[in-house]
Order: sequence, then C-alpha cells, then structure tokens
Amino acid sequence: MSTPNLSIRDLQVSIEDKQILKGVNLSVNGGEIHAIMGPNGTGKSTLASALMGHPKYEVTSGSVTINGEDLLEMEVDERARAGLFLAMQYPSEVSGVTNSDFLRSAINAKRGEGNEISLMKFIREMDKQMEVLEMDESFATRYLNEGFSGGEKKRNEILQMMMLKPTFSILDEIDSGLDIDALKIVAAGVNEMRSPDRGVIIITHYQRLLNYIKPDFVHVFMQGKIVKSGGPELAERLEQEGYDWVKEELGIVDETVGHRV
Repeated sequence: MSTPNLSIRDLQVSIEDKQILKGVNLSVNGGEIHAIMGPNGTGKSTLASALMGHPKYEVTSGSVTINGEDLLEMEVDERARAGLFLAMQYPSEVSGVTNSDFLRSAINAKRGEGNEISLMKFIREMDKQMEVLEMDESFATRYLNEGFSGGEKKRNEILQMMMLKPTFSILDEIDSGLDIDALKIVAAGVNEMRSPDRGVIIITHYQRLLNYIKPDFVHVFMQGKIVKSGGPELAERLEQEGYDWVKEELGIVDETVGHRV
C-alpha cells in the first residue's frame, strides 16, 4: 500500500474578488505532522476552508490532490469520504441532534450502504475515545455542541476525528481558548491518532501546543503563502522572537503599515 499524500500546488484562492491565498505549496505524507504558524489575517484559516470546499472561497488557480485524486473536483461530502477532515475553529451548534447520533451517521456515510457499523461496536469505540479525552459519558446524549464551553467544543472536534479516523486532518486553531489541562487532553487525542496511515496539518498561533504534539515540519505563513519552512526549532524561535525576523530576512513588506521591516 502506497503512502497517503495530500499535495497542494500553487493554490490561489479569492473571496469576493479579493485574493487571499497567493500560491500555496505544501505536501503532506502519511505519518507526518505539519504545523502552520503566522500572524493574524495571513490566510491560514482560508487555506483550511478552501481545502474542505467552503463555497465562500473561490479557487482561481492551482491544484490539490489527495492520494492522486483531484480534491478540487469533489463536493464537500466527497472530500470527507476521500479522507479529509477539518476540526473547525468555531464549531457550530446543532440542536436536536445528539453527539452519538451525529457521529454514527457520519461514520456510516463514510463506510457506505451495507457496511454500517454495528451499534455495540460504535458504543465501545465511542466510550474508548471519550475516556482518552476525559469526556463525561453525558456528552454522548447531549445535542451537538449546544451549550458546550469553548474547550468542550474543541474536545468534541477531536472526538469526531478519533471516531472518523480520516487520512488527513486539518486542525484549525484547536488550541484556541484552552487552559493547560484541556490542551494536554486535546494533544493526547491527536497523538493517539498518529500513524503512518494518517497525516495532520495543525494551524496555530502558539508554540505551546507543539510542546505536546511534536511536528515534523513547521511552516511560516505570510501574505497568503508559505514563506519559510523548518523543523520544530522554527516554532521555538517564533515563540521567542515573533515574526519580525522572518519579515526582515525575506524582505517582506508589512502590509499593515506599507513599508519594509
């Protein structure tokens, strides 16, 4: 079996005729964790949404393939069935649909008709993953994200990832708003999923998450594209020194003030 691959080549994306992504290049293989860091407003979350097929984001150029198949030609549900998963920065609340019903429906949609997961197997698997995430059993019967705290919503996103077992997961600021205990729990869930059969893209502002989930690669995102890549030590330097040294090194114009830094 070949190694899973998500390949992004010269991806350009616009919102209402305003170009946000200006040529993103990234290749993620199974077994790899890539961290994307960068200042606010540089296009990191746009990348996540565009990959998942949000209709607000128009791909104007470039290509994306998942295991050799054209991702951009797929509908959102087809992208999920192909193995792509997005843990959202702001998960939606869905009244009237319990966590367990939502997850079982999502798993069965991915497995296909005639290959549905048995109720007992589903319950055992959900109990197991909720234990890893230190989630109370009541979460199974609560409506999806309704009345959840920010930390509970983030934990629930990781539960979905652990249950669906996607080939490639995009975690969009999954650490946002988490205290240190919740951060460790979420990180444990991500680490539990680490496998040669799966790849992960972590979008984050802070190196602290990467203390618990060690990335193989760190990328700096500015002006709608990746401008610098390195190993875990790059995240540590960004935490200590900020982004100005990257701008100075690459001669990047600070768009907020219109001059070179």
